[in-house]
Amino acid sequence: MAKYLTAPAASEKLPRGIPFIIGNEAAERFSFYGMRTILIVFMTEHLLNRSGELDTMAPEEAKVTVHLFVSGVYFTPILGALLSDIFLGKYRTILWLSIVYCLGHLALALDETRLGLMVGLSLIVIGAGGIKPCVSAHVGDQFGAKNHRLLARVFSWFYFSINLGAFSSSLLTPVLLEEYGPGWAFGVPGVLMFLATIIFWLGRNVFIHIPPGGMCFAKEAFSPDGIKAVVKLFLIYVFVAMFWALFDQTGSAWVLQAKEMDRQVFGRELLASQIQAANPALIMILIPIFSYIIYPLISSVFPLTPLRKISLGFFVTAAAFALSAGVQERIDAGETPHIIWQVNAYILITAAEVMVSITCLEFSYTQAPKRMKSFIMAIFLLSVTLGNLFTAGVNQFIQNEDGTVKLEGASYYWFFTGAMFVTAILFVFVAALYKERTYIQDDSDSTAEPDAEAAT
Repeated sequence: MAKYLTAPAASEKLPRGIPFIIGNEAAERFSFYGMRTILIVFMTEHLLNRSGELDTMAPEEAKVTVHLFVSGVYFTPILGALLSDIFLGKYRTILWLSIVYCLGHLALALDETRLGLMVGLSLIVIGAGGIKPCVSAHVGDQFGAKNHRLLARVFSWFYFSINLGAFSSSLLTPVLLEEYGPGWAFGVPGVLMFLATIIFWLGRNVFIHIPPGGMCFAKEAFSPDGIKAVVKLFLIYVFVAMFWALFDQTGSAWVLQAKEMDRQVFGRELLASQIQAANPALIMILIPIFSYIIYPLISSVFPLTPLRKISLGFFVTAAAFALSAGVQERIDAGETPHIIWQVNAYILITAAEVMVSITCLEFSYTQAPKRMKSFIMAIFLLSVTLGNLFTAGVNQFIQNEDGTVKLEGASYYWFFTGAMFVTAILFVFVAALYKERTYIQDDSDSTAEPDAEAAT
C-alpha cells in the first residue's frame, strides 16, 4: 500500500508537489474559462430546441442565467469544503469531483438544447465549485514554518497559472464556436479538464496530504477561535462581494457592450467574446509588476497590509466601471467607439483583481484555523456567489413587462459604479478595525503513514 506524506517537511525549499498543482490549475482554468467565455454568446445565438431549431435567450435572460451559474459555482465550495475537511481530505475530494466536472463538459458538448445546458451547467457547478476551496487550500498545505515565506509568491504563480489557462481559452473557444460549432467549442475545454485530472493524480505521491479533521473540525469550527475567525472574515467578504458583482460582468455586460464597438485590430475584426482574453493577459503582466515594483513603492510611503491592498482595489474597480459607463454613453449617442476604450477599462479592473482577489486568497488561508482551511476558502468564494446574485437580481428587477428596462444604457453602468464607490468608502473604516491572526500548518518532521487515500 502506498504511503503519503501527512505533514510539511522541515525545509526552506519549494515543496515538490507545487508544479503538479500549478499544471493542474492551468488546464482546469482553460476548461472553465473556455466554457464560460462563449456561454452568453451560445445562449443568445446558438441555443436550440428539441426539434433542432433556434431557441435563443434575450440578453437580459442570458445575463441572469450567466450570473446564477457563476453564483452556483461559488456556492458549492461550502459543500466541497465540508466534504474535504470532515470526511475525505483535499486530495480525494478534488480527484472525485473533477470526474463530475468532466461529465458536465461532456453534456454541454453533446446536447445544444436547454436541457443539455441545464445538465451541463449543473454538473459543472458541483464539480468546479466543489474543488475550488480545496485546490487553493491544498497549495497552502504544502508549506511549513520554514518555507511559508514563499507562500505569497507561490499564490501569485498559482494565480498566474489560472490566467494562463484563461487567456489561451478565451482566444481559442470563440473561434471554435464560430468555425466549428458548440460541440467542439465545449468539447475541447472538456478534454483539458480531463488532462487537469490526470496531472493532479500524477502528483499524489509528492503531495502533503493533511488528513480530514472529522469531529475535530467541528470542535475547531465551534470553538471561540473558529467562530471569531469566520465572523471576522465573513464581514470582509461581504464587501468583497461587490467587487465580484462588477468584475464578473466582464463575461456578460461587457461582452454585449463589445458587440456595439469597433473591434478592428491590425486589420482583423475580433469577436466580442474574445475581448475577455485581455483580462488574463493583463494579469500575467501585472502580477510581477505589482509584486516587484508597485507594492514595494507604495510600502516605502506607508505599510501596505493585505486589507489596504483590497481597499485600494475597490476604488480602482469603481474607476473601471466609470470608464465603461463613459463608453456606453458614446454608444447611446450613436457613435461606435473603438474597442481600445474597453481594453483601458480592462486594465483598471485587472489591476483591481490583483489587489483584491490574489490578496484575498493568501489572506484567507493565513487567517483560517488549521483544520478549517478549505472551509474558510469556501466562505471567501461565497463572496463571488453574493456578488453575482446581486447582479442577477438587479438584471431581473430592471426588466419591464413591455420588454424595456429600467436602467437603460449608461445608467446601468453608473448604478454599479456608485454602488462600488460607496462600498470602497465604507470598507476603509472596517479594514482599520480588523485585527489579524495568522495560522500556518505545523512544521514538523515529514511523516509517511498508510492512508485510506492510497487506494485511490
